[in-house]
Amino acid sequence: MPVVSPTVPVQVRGISICGRMKPLISFVEIENRVVVANYQRLMVRAKVVLVEKASGQQLPDTTTTIASPVPVGAVRIRLPDAIKPGTYFLRALNGHGEDAARSVDFEIH
Repeated sequence: MPVVSPTVPVQVRGISICGRMKPLISFVEIENRVVVANYQRLMVRAKVVLVEKASGQQLPDTTTTIASPVPVGAVRIRLPDAIKPGTYFLRALNGHGEDAARSVDFEIH
């Protein structure tokens, strides 16, 4: 029988959520200046943005909005030519513009 860790319901703005329901965004790859990432538990109107790690600056030309009503999927973000080499991560913002999830850091060459 598998062991399941207990979860504690938490009240957020009057809504009870379970600790396992946290949104997730996972960096997958960069190919031909396109960043591909999978997401889980992101709702419609959530946004995924590319963030430069050194400055913490969100790069507005790289914002993608989740349009699917299904909370699981993938996003593709085309990198503009102006993006410089460096360390970046993806940040997911919920429909209210609040931080929802963050990917691991990755390098753009």
